[in-house]
Amino acid sequence: MYTSILDSFKQTPEGQEADSILRTCVHCGFCLATCPTYQLLGDELDSPRGRIYLMKQMFEGQEVTEKTQLHLDRCLTCRACETTCPSGVKYGRLVDIGRGYVESRVRRSFAANLKRKALAAVLPKPSLFKQALKLAQLTKPMLPGPLQKKIPQSQPAQTWPAPRHARKMLVLDGCVQPTLEPNINGATARVLDRLGISLIKSDQAGCCGAVAYHLNRQADGLDYMRRNIDAWWPFVEGGVEAIVMTASGCGTTVKEYGHMLHNDLNYSEKATRISALTKDISEVITDEAEGFAKLVAPREKSNQKIAYHPPCSLQHAQKLTGIVEPLLEKMGYELTPVPDSHLCCGSAGTYSLLQPALSQRLLKNKIDNLNFGKPTLIATANIGCQSHIQTATQLPVKHWIELVAENI
Repeated sequence: MYTSILDSFKQTPEGQEADSILRTCVHCGFCLATCPTYQLLGDELDSPRGRIYLMKQMFEGQEVTEKTQLHLDRCLTCRACETTCPSGVKYGRLVDIGRGYVESRVRRSFAANLKRKALAAVLPKPSLFKQALKLAQLTKPMLPGPLQKKIPQSQPAQTWPAPRHARKMLVLDGCVQPTLEPNINGATARVLDRLGISLIKSDQAGCCGAVAYHLNRQADGLDYMRRNIDAWWPFVEGGVEAIVMTASGCGTTVKEYGHMLHNDLNYSEKATRISALTKDISEVITDEAEGFAKLVAPREKSNQKIAYHPPCSLQHAQKLTGIVEPLLEKMGYELTPVPDSHLCCGSAGTYSLLQPALSQRLLKNKIDNLNFGKPTLIATANIGCQSHIQTATQLPVKHWIELVAENI
């Protein structure tokens, strides 16, 4: 793609990166076939190729409008387009740059801005989120039905084994997961303990930075990233083998710290090291294949049929496909077929709150597809997907690592 980006923007790191990404696009349109919003709306401006044209035009000096902002807002950043793109266009990075560019030039309504500020203020802070959830649970009977479905019951935290092994790994607690599903990391710790690995955490670490960053508060997002690096660095120097992610959305972000902070002279090298150490829990378990096989064998065939939902952040962003399913099968579970498993469930971070109508349409399609093989349980690998899907089904929805912990 030929570009003629404004000099004032092209001289910035973001402008140079955007120009480089734009030039890799060959207009082929393969991305349209796998874009969830294009499939729903049929408008090319709500496809990756259309949004790329919009961003190219505004970077070249054409007027930036509310319409441009709307089409970029509607993007889930699911990155399915990256999976199908033959040219390797880094669309997810481009749309982040584009959204930041628009945000500084188009004013949102007071209500829209307030909503985004509230999300950016509450979600990344576990203590605030916990209090907000408690308040929501107390007032749940007085809320409309659709809102009631979004408010989960509190889950009890189970045991976390004390560190006792020479091998140690660090885990990110995250922001909403400790409140919504506190047993996920506990289950991870119990499984790794049986594999001879102690799972530890830093109380100083928190949100990975994705919430603020994708709400176009990118400077705040980078600050969260720096805070985590500072919190983890003593453990890195102490020899932890890996930084384990049990939420694939967080894992995607932390694996990109090196790129996000590559222009920060004080943090670039540390960020690169942090990203290199970061592994999804499925990667850790796969690396420990021999120990895992001994842990779950011998296993009789389970009578539970599982529909597995691979989060977009795992399959499209991290490119980890077909890695969880064999682990579930080794435990004796029967995996049911799930049509269109590459499509987003509609959670996508704060998307379900900011674009509820589109999110609910995607969720309905996802539930229909997950129910296709008549499962008795749904498994996934990301807290956002797990919570979102649970609002629309009576079937239990669990992180797959919890199933491992229950069966060893």
